Amino acid sequence: MDKQRRKELAEQFKEIKVYMGVIKITNNVNGKIYITAYPNLKNRWLTLCMQLDTGRFANFDLQKDWTELGKDSFSYEVIDQQEVKEEMDVHWEIKKLEKLWLEKLQPYGDKGYHKYPKE
Repeated sequence: MDKQRRKELAEQFKEIKVYMGVIKITNNVNGKIYITAYPNLKNRWLTLCMQLDTGRFANFDLQKDWTELGKDSFSYEVIDQQEVKEEMDVHWEIKKLEKLWLEKLQPYGDKGYHKYPKE
């Protein structure tokens, strides 16, 4: 590949937009929800399904329900999405977004897969 073509491809790559955000996984059988945030949402559902299908998901209760009920009993939704800007502190921003949605949706106890926050 010549230098000019490599330069063109590098410029095209820089123009690809990356979106960070918050996702919600809903158990359609019992209504429980799981909320989390990621710095890059691209292909996130595929990655999560792979983790859950192989029994490697970090949340034990969600993993247990997924194993018992199967993928078709769950839905995935991006509930907040923002374009990543070069000047952003992405990790700080997603923590802030996640906290906002956890406070808003309260996915604790019978409503979700999260443990109650420590006081």
